[in-house]
Amino acid sequence: MSNDMLEQQLKALLDTTDWLTNAAQTVAFVQQGFEQLNWVGFYLQTSPGWLTLGPFQGKPACNPISFEKGVCGAAATSRQTQRVADVHAFPGHIACDAASRSELVIPIIVKGEVWGVLDIDSPAPNRFSEEDQSTIEKLCHVFIEASEFD
Repeated sequence: MSNDMLEQQLKALLDTTDWLTNAAQTVAFVQQGFEQLNWVGFYLQTSPGWLTLGPFQGKPACNPISFEKGVCGAAATSRQTQRVADVHAFPGHIACDAASRSELVIPIIVKGEVWGVLDIDSPAPNRFSEEDQSTIEKLCHVFIEASEFD
């Protein structure tokens, strides 16, 4: 399915401005729309330098996560998407699920601040392509545009 089609489908799904509902819908949409994923979820910055578990689909997750740890922390600190082919080779990787082999983490920037990250894990090594990254970054933009944040 094309990027434009996925964006249009998510826009139609996000029929409220409530960020919590939209976050849950976005997670479910990504989980169902992409193959070989074992975890999709948001971590929210609820205090400076820390990410707290938000809406997700998958096994129980690690919580909280410091900006100084793992792929999620690297994305939050750098404000840059992290696409990791082999999480076991990533310094400071947090192994919440030993089955995860690759990871894609997109920082969610709202009003110039790190609101949180969208974390996506796969049991397949090198699962995420540049196209996957671009598509999911666009879906995150749809989520941000549709939502009102406190």
